[in-house]
Amino acid sequence: MTRKPKALLLMNRGTLDDQFDASRMNRLAQLVQLEDPAWTESLDEPGLSARLAEVEILITSWGVPRLDAARLDSMPVLRAVFHCAGTVRSFVSDELWDRGILVTNGADANAIPVAEFTFASIVLAGKKAQVLANDARTGREDWSYASARGELGNIGRTIGVVGFSRIGRRVVKLVQQLQDVTCLVSDPYADPVAVAAAGGKLVELDQLLAESDIVSIHAPALPQTRHMIGAPQLALLRDNATLINTARGSLVDTAALEAACSNGRIHAILDVTDPEPLPAGSVLYDLPNVVLTPHIAGSLGTETRRMSDTALDELERYLAGKDLLAEVSAEDLSVSA
Repeated sequence: MTRKPKALLLMNRGTLDDQFDASRMNRLAQLVQLEDPAWTESLDEPGLSARLAEVEILITSWGVPRLDAARLDSMPVLRAVFHCAGTVRSFVSDELWDRGILVTNGADANAIPVAEFTFASIVLAGKKAQVLANDARTGREDWSYASARGELGNIGRTIGVVGFSRIGRRVVKLVQQLQDVTCLVSDPYADPVAVAAAGGKLVELDQLLAESDIVSIHAPALPQTRHMIGAPQLALLRDNATLINTARGSLVDTAALEAACSNGRIHAILDVTDPEPLPAGSVLYDLPNVVLTPHIAGSLGTETRRMSDTALDELERYLAGKDLLAEVSAEDLSVSA
């Protein structure tokens, strides 16, 4: 009989309850040894030292602490980390990569609800539905305010997708459902053939901004992408264009966006902001042409179990000696979230 490796679940309590129901815990127990305790949210408790010394596999999610040299020293036989969430950037370390520990994530699974949310936002933005809903609070009995938001409709729209990422490419494919749509993509690392196959056209960022009715951001948050959308870029947008950000708030210069939206020339749909949440005094809260949601595009509730399933699928492949589909390397983090 093949020996099962010893594993430990490492995440906060609420995440554990959301992501590992009885059926997923049973599946995990069939693949690995889950000893007592099977779960922890801290690696620094003295009573865990004997348990950690034998852990070969970590199953992680939101709430995982940074796996630095000291914590890795407490787990000398650790071989792999299967992350049941998106980015691993917050907890990986140079020491982890130096020790050759395998890491996977659930970014592909998390891309699904973000792309769905974005596509829904694009469709509604074509009719300015979100901002007209804000206008309704003051328009009340006179609905002629709709005409002030420019031409409404989704036929013949030009959609700009900034970042041909996991999410970006899904959005490009989804917008092909709209009639007579033109989809522009800007990404310095994208393959023009792959972009065309998804239904997009690769262009420079300035061209995308100037020609799009709706611009959706899907670039990673890296030092070189901070404030990639600032005052000069916002000035290129057409009158009544809509900017959608479901990626990271740091990609947009908040002060520049506040100024650009204050005169009502453009609209913004923001699921992420910088800082997050915005200060209570930010004008973006009060502008009728701005829609704010509290970072809900990504996996929530039952959607998070899709990422658990991805991690369990990867764990099963790993134990069977098969190629992995969601492995992450240090090099990947230089160009992705």
